[in-house]
Amino acid sequence: MMSAYNTWNHPYKIDKKYQKKVAYFSMEFGIDQALKIYSGGLGFLAGSHMRSAYQLKQNMIGIGMLWKYGYYDQGRKPDGTLEPRFVEKNYAFLEDTGIQVQIRILENAHVHVRAYCLKPEIFGTVPMYLLSTDVPENDHLSRTITDRLYDNNDLTRISQSIVLGIGGAKVVEALGGADIYHLNEGHGLPAFYYLKDQGVKKDQFVFTTHTPEKAGNEEREGAFLNNMGFFGRHLSDEELQKETTDEGMLSYTVAALRHAKRSNAVSKIHAKVSKDMWKGFNGISKIIPITNAQDAVYWQDEILKKAAEKADHKKLIKRKHELKRELFREVANQTGKIFDPEVLTVVWARRFAAYKRPDLLLMDEARLEKLLTNKEYPIQIIWAGKPYPKDKNAVTIFNRLIKYSKHKSNVAVLTGYELELSRKLKNGSDIWLNTPRITREASGTSGMTAAMNGSVNLSTYDGWIPEFAKDGKNCFVIPPADMNVDQNAHDRQDYESLMHLLEQVVLPLYYQDAEGWNKLVVRAMKDVLPAFGSARMAAQYYDELY
Repeated sequence: MMSAYNTWNHPYKIDKKYQKKVAYFSMEFGIDQALKIYSGGLGFLAGSHMRSAYQLKQNMIGIGMLWKYGYYDQGRKPDGTLEPRFVEKNYAFLEDTGIQVQIRILENAHVHVRAYCLKPEIFGTVPMYLLSTDVPENDHLSRTITDRLYDNNDLTRISQSIVLGIGGAKVVEALGGADIYHLNEGHGLPAFYYLKDQGVKKDQFVFTTHTPEKAGNEEREGAFLNNMGFFGRHLSDEELQKETTDEGMLSYTVAALRHAKRSNAVSKIHAKVSKDMWKGFNGISKIIPITNAQDAVYWQDEILKKAAEKADHKKLIKRKHELKRELFREVANQTGKIFDPEVLTVVWARRFAAYKRPDLLLMDEARLEKLLTNKEYPIQIIWAGKPYPKDKNAVTIFNRLIKYSKHKSNVAVLTGYELELSRKLKNGSDIWLNTPRITREASGTSGMTAAMNGSVNLSTYDGWIPEFAKDGKNCFVIPPADMNVDQNAHDRQDYESLMHLLEQVVLPLYYQDAEGWNKLVVRAMKDVLPAFGSARMAAQYYDELY
């Protein structure tokens, strides 16, 4: 069934600089609080890209997934610890395009994929086409493929990649095809195999790799993928051997790097790490750095922005206190604790993962206790973020923090870390704490939107920070630990440096030199834009990748 959507149609005149038709595939998009089809940073980044592409009048569309239950809703058990909840989502603002395509998953199984459109006027994005298998023509199992983002069942996860990749490619074909097919991470890899068989050339494929983490670079048995229908057709043994390593495994990242004419990493340091990671594989494309960024139009508070532009410290402080009170109402609602807007507020908030070390502050609880009870330099600390529900280590850390905070009046752990809570935390914090082990964080965009809103980064020297940091002038940098020591010693060094900065630098500056603090805040707000705004990034993709 076809409809008025079967053309490449934008409600604006395309800017001449951005004429190439680009189809941007991503497993998740963080567009708006009302559309829960994202889990964390990858989605936040993709959402900002779609917004900036719209603002720049680029000839782009987004291809994503319509997750029936989203990622998960973050609730609490009776004792306050984490409880993942899966609640059906319905979106009256999406339009049924009438485009429905078929894909094969397993032998002779035809799965129907329906495309729904998020029109540009709804949230200020380029046209976006979200795919669902929850249609009457499918059997029960097929209908559940698009239930949950990053389902922990392997068969389902592979099926999701086939839906995004091949289903998405067929939807783009129904829309008239694209000049460039851009995979944001390797989840949609089947698109490259399918499109290649349709005669699409290598110079139309580009790829973004987002993480050096093993879990983020999927690898599966090639023969099993072949039987699943991952490649769009059944590859011969000889063809499959060319795609896999000696052990018969297919690396999604390596395969995407080989298909693409050009690829990018998401920061300068990540480009170096990526080149080193994949240098042993032949036939891969050049990896260039295009540093991630975020959309200031969406994220930045307008009053804070104007105050920073005029270096109006009085207005900046007044607005910051208003925003802190908004955040603290949420703290009171969730935890029953009343925070003080006059007190330095530290926030650690992002996707929960062990390498990001959310509990680094707790390495020496006695020392942290002294910090929390210092009446000369009072402090408030908030944690928030979503661990992957099947990541036992990350869930354990989250619950440890909840138990630690329970009876402390100036420490809180918040649930429901989605776009709106993220905004409140960035607007209402004074310090944005970022503690990944160096080389493990590809970019880390949360700190960008924090800086846009007067929250000063206190961070390890990783991801985007080396491109931004002027230590003591626009942020605070934790000096790099010795990379030759074991992990425990590395963590101990970073902990000692972090506590020294808080005790001897950050807190004294905040309480003893208000003018110096405000100059630092304003400098950070000015330095983060436009370099780390997604208008720069969206333009750079056209200039350097497409």
